[in-house]
Amino acid sequence: MKKRIVSIELLRILAMMMVVMLHYLSKGGLLTSLTEEFSGGSYIAWLLEAFSIVAVNVYMLISGYFLVESGFKFGRLAELVCQVLFYSLLIPPILMAAGILDPGQLTVYRLLQYLLPNQMAHYWFITAYVIMYLFSPVLGAGARQLGQKQLRNMIILLLVFFSVSKSVLPVKLEADNLGYDGLWFICVFLVAAYMRLYGIPFLQKGKRAALCYLGGCLLIYGLTMGVRLVYLKTGRLGNFIHAPYDYNHILNLFAAISLFYAFSKWKLSGEKPLGKLILRVAPYTLGVYLLHEHVELRMLWPHWLGATLECSPWALAARAFCSVLLVFTACILVDMARGFLFKAARKLGHKWFRSRSDAEL
Repeated sequence: MKKRIVSIELLRILAMMMVVMLHYLSKGGLLTSLTEEFSGGSYIAWLLEAFSIVAVNVYMLISGYFLVESGFKFGRLAELVCQVLFYSLLIPPILMAAGILDPGQLTVYRLLQYLLPNQMAHYWFITAYVIMYLFSPVLGAGARQLGQKQLRNMIILLLVFFSVSKSVLPVKLEADNLGYDGLWFICVFLVAAYMRLYGIPFLQKGKRAALCYLGGCLLIYGLTMGVRLVYLKTGRLGNFIHAPYDYNHILNLFAAISLFYAFSKWKLSGEKPLGKLILRVAPYTLGVYLLHEHVELRMLWPHWLGATLECSPWALAARAFCSVLLVFTACILVDMARGFLFKAARKLGHKWFRSRSDAEL
């Protein structure tokens, strides 16, 4: 069993907390449209968004960083599919029993989202991740065989097409999916593979990497607010306002890479209590996403927790952090229970197969 890197597992936890923050802000209606007038709380909400928006790229960098060496495992894919189905199928009847979901409002399309969550993009991240994971053996082998120069040049060309062009051109590009697809995840996988195989010397120092993350997020926020000001005064660049917050914007990727390096240089021991807690919690982070982002829950829970702009900016920030911590903790506990059930089911399955094999002998 490969030794886990405690600091990277901590980053995995932080990235999922950032995902919860993103959903709290967006589904909670706290992100005032960039084309409208702002309140004080709106500025804080968009600032929190800027520091959290790297979460998806960070999560993919972690996956790619390890997959390039470990390779494809069918058992891992099967376990992922079962985990997704566990939540997509189990949550609706629970909500019906609680009187939250009206069975009479269900449609065929909604039922298909429960039954075929990957094909129906119930969880867009999982759909894109599965595509990337299926290609990971080819991508990993290709990255190892190409050599540093060829791999670097290929990544540059891919980033020019999928990231740099949309980052500098103030127009809507029809081929731009904003990073919500498997193609972008493949690009991030290759970047992570390059980081694992050759490294990025400029970011090797932890403090410099941390400052680059901080600077990248502030640039995302500052550039957006600058373009917004131009729009409010001239009515132009409306399609360009939100671009820095897209997953495939070059600033987003740069900040994510920087944060990854900042954590990778942080030495944490897995033998100490904090390290043990991190290693215990990290494997269940994906369950946090699958639970709180279920199609029947994603628009409800932020309002259950009182998400509102009708408060002071600092109260908004405090409420956001408390809500994220609460949701993350609750979802981790639920997924730990799910993990216990899966482990028990595997043991029963192995016992049954052994008994059948013995009977046939």
